[in-house]
Amino acid sequence: MLVPGKAPGLHVHPPEKKMGVRASPTHALTFEDVRLPKGNVLGEPGEGLYQTLQILDGGRIGIGAMGVGLAQAAFEEAVRYARERTAFGEPIGHFQGVQFKLADAATRIEAARLLVLRTAWLKDQGKPFTKEAAMGKLFASETAEQVCRDAIQILGSYGYSREYPVERMYRDARLTTIGEGTSEVQRMVIGRRIMA
Repeated sequence: MLVPGKAPGLHVHPPEKKMGVRASPTHALTFEDVRLPKGNVLGEPGEGLYQTLQILDGGRIGIGAMGVGLAQAAFEEAVRYARERTAFGEPIGHFQGVQFKLADAATRIEAARLLVLRTAWLKDQGKPFTKEAAMGKLFASETAEQVCRDAIQILGSYGYSREYPVERMYRDARLTTIGEGTSEVQRMVIGRRIMA
């Protein structure tokens, strides 16, 4: 249904106080005896659940892309810092512990990007993509969280400070493992498609 913002009975609550993605306000909505004309119906009556699941599949591509972007940005910040910050007379990026974190991040980001791009391609081709959307979203969101966390580790106390962007990226990445279905839901979707 298309519900006009000023419809009688629609209540838009104050913005939520969220951990991350603060540039995108989130409001709870309450509908109390809202009446609308039949012309405001979207799609076919009785098909709402099916339509909602289709939208979730497409939304998972967007959340996956968001995860890839956050991971890439955190990775670039970690690389920059690892080149500039010195310890024991050399850049910390020369140390194996830091290099391993960066190597893992680069590999996971590339794999996540390819999963998300393949899913978008399947959707553009009009082919089924439910399982692939769940796989891309799952892998990209968990990659984002891991890469952002490792970037904070590489930056040390600076990474934990709001003066550096990886702190915000980590908070924002947390949403990607929740929005459009949690990681657990994605595993359920993938598992059911495998067993179908």
